[in-house]
Amino acid sequence: MNGRNTKRVIPITPVADPSVATVSLYASEAKIYPRAVHGLFAAWRWALVWATQLVFYGLPWLAWNGRQALLFDLEARRFYIFGLVLYPQDFIYLTGLLVLSAYALFLFTAVAGRLWCGYACPQTVYTEIFLWVERHLEGDRIARMKLDAAPWSVHKLLRKGGKQVAWIAIGLWTGFTFVGYFTPIRVLAAEAVQLGFGPWEWFWVLFYGFATYGNAGYMREQVCKYMCPYARFQSAMFDPDTLVIGYDEARGEPRGSRPRSADPKALGKGDCIDCTLCVQVCPTGIDIRKGLQYECIGCAACIDVCDGVMDKMNYPRGLIRYATQNGMARGWTRSQMLRNVLRPRVLIYSAVMLAITVGFVTSLALRKPFKVDVVRDRGALARQVEDGRVENVYRLQVMNATESAQRYRVRVTGLEQATIASTAEVDVGPTEARWFAVRVQLPPGRAGALGPGAHPLAFEIERLGDEGRAEVHEKSTFMVPR
Repeated sequence: MNGRNTKRVIPITPVADPSVATVSLYASEAKIYPRAVHGLFAAWRWALVWATQLVFYGLPWLAWNGRQALLFDLEARRFYIFGLVLYPQDFIYLTGLLVLSAYALFLFTAVAGRLWCGYACPQTVYTEIFLWVERHLEGDRIARMKLDAAPWSVHKLLRKGGKQVAWIAIGLWTGFTFVGYFTPIRVLAAEAVQLGFGPWEWFWVLFYGFATYGNAGYMREQVCKYMCPYARFQSAMFDPDTLVIGYDEARGEPRGSRPRSADPKALGKGDCIDCTLCVQVCPTGIDIRKGLQYECIGCAACIDVCDGVMDKMNYPRGLIRYATQNGMARGWTRSQMLRNVLRPRVLIYSAVMLAITVGFVTSLALRKPFKVDVVRDRGALARQVEDGRVENVYRLQVMNATESAQRYRVRVTGLEQATIASTAEVDVGPTEARWFAVRVQLPPGRAGALGPGAHPLAFEIERLGDEGRAEVHEKSTFMVPR
């Protein structure tokens, strides 16, 4: 039209080829339906479920000296642990307890892998409880799969609804108990009847309850696989002599089904009948026959179910068992593997843990029954009174760490001729922290001999009464003005 060669661009519409599968960039994980399992390790796991939950749910209701045995009163800044009364200044004990717990985790992991994860971790414990509810209301693995695949009906609604009600009740009771460690639980129970919680109580009851409901009811293995950092760094604490759950490949392969009466050697097969029950009972859905994986939480459910299959097939137990990598590869007996457990890493962890434990217990045993803080009066560092004496004013906080009223006497030492011009004795109630003023004076001649500036002195606070002598020494300074 204008003398130029023009080219037509014809859009090409792609034709879908039914023979080519569409690949999605994201695929949600299939839901895991763990099968119920019975055996030695399942019994141990449930024993620890009972033990931990009896402690958690029962401890706040335990009375001690007319109060809650374990109470972290953040508002009053008092921590009651049976006969101990701790103040925020005793934070060092919490630090020691956390360090002790960390070394215990390192020690147990070096010896036998993820014992904590498999038996005592709250995620494992509450997942077991929620699964127990689910199995009793919806059935075991196959029944739950059929129920989920079935269309909605009154039967399905009742089953699912009953499960949700039970889960929510457990979650809310767990949240209520958690808050009961920080607010006296009997007071909290009275508030719960009237729905009279404070804003923070409402928040933490619902938050902790929702976290329990979501983690144990829905997220389950995803918490262990993706959210828990321990699964990521646990391999740094493993070595070839760590007891882990392993599949005896030399004995089990080649796997395959066979009649119970058949001789596996005659068929050229190993002891594994490829029943996949070890996969069906795994709460994280892994196949232990593919080797140790970071998703394995060490619950030993696969050991229990495999031992049951071996019993039915009249094969020896232990196709899947606790063993070390060295022991499995070299065919060691159990006693040979256990002898190699006491290696340098384990001995070092044990020695450090023992030292921390001894120090922690000794420090608690020698802990003073009261604490003192000395603060200078910032209004006037030093002043001269009528007769020429130099006076400094201090504010002392005496924290009574016992549950009975105490009387204390204050003395000043370390500075010659220094005297206390105010009341030298003070009464402090049970678990009370009381501030009081102390006036320290120096005669004019002594103050002049010292010269202006700060001069060291110390306060000695002595507990009076029949409960035994106890003293606390606190250093400070005395200011002489120019």
